[in-house]
Amino acid sequence: MESLDLEYFREILTQSLKDLLKKGDEAVSLILESTVDSSEFIDKATFEADRSFRLRMQDRENKLIRKIKQSLSRIDEGTFGICEVCGEEISINRLKVRPVTTNCIACKNKMEAMEKAAGV
Repeated sequence: MESLDLEYFREILTQSLKDLLKKGDEAVSLILESTVDSSEFIDKATFEADRSFRLRMQDRENKLIRKIKQSLSRIDEGTFGICEVCGEEISINRLKVRPVTTNCIACKNKMEAMEKAAGV
């Protein structure tokens, strides 16, 4: 992959990481500051459902943060854009859609077909 492409992806990934970290800090603060003063059961149930949803979203964002950090490490190591399964280059178009991917489309399709056949 050309160095210009690598810098493009480094910038995209770095900005995404900054945005997610900022959003995560705000979400954690909101969760910690949130309280229910009402004694009504429905208000408490709604509050807990909302809090649970926010925690699940934060967990998903934390997983994406880890993937972004791994992608940035792969850029530094020179392995970014190389399929972990077959060793071929991942297309630029695929990386533009999903810059944290570690598999080319052919290998990803095979993995999904095997998962579907296994009932996963």
